[in-house]
Amino acid sequence: MAVLDILVYPDPRLKQISKPVEQFDDALRGFVCDLEETMRVGPGGVGLAAPQVGRFERIVIVDVSCKPKIKHHGRLVLINPEISWREGSTVGREGCLSVPDYTGNVARSKFIKVRAQDEFGQALELHMERYEARAVQHEMDHLDGILLLHRLVSRRDLFRRQSQEATSPKPKPL
Repeated sequence: MAVLDILVYPDPRLKQISKPVEQFDDALRGFVCDLEETMRVGPGGVGLAAPQVGRFERIVIVDVSCKPKIKHHGRLVLINPEISWREGSTVGREGCLSVPDYTGNVARSKFIKVRAQDEFGQALELHMERYEARAVQHEMDHLDGILLLHRLVSRRDLFRRQSQEATSPKPKPL
């Protein structure tokens, strides 16, 4: 496993639209392991999308189980995810490993149903709510080249983080 370099705004590659995954093989599963390790090294990261590390395929990992009292499905690998249903709306503060110096208030659906595949190609259909739904929507946006900066409620809803050292992605080990 390896910790991958995270693309940081304003890198133009972050605007790229990702292609569907077609091959579910050992190479894909190896990449998923690297993506997860990279997510877990980052400060407070609960999700990471393949485009954030320069691989433009529709792959996201989300795991909000570290947040107490949050309803969740545990570690999720969502490949070729699609939201098939959504309901409600709520505004919440979001951060992003690709925008390490800022957080912002973003409106998201409160409840969603996602159809996807896991790293073995098996079909998944999951109902998510609140924080987990927010995290999945955030990561799915990366697949279409959308950052939290594009979804801010208003310009006044962008906030500089207090400590850049505490939030910047850690450098790749030698």
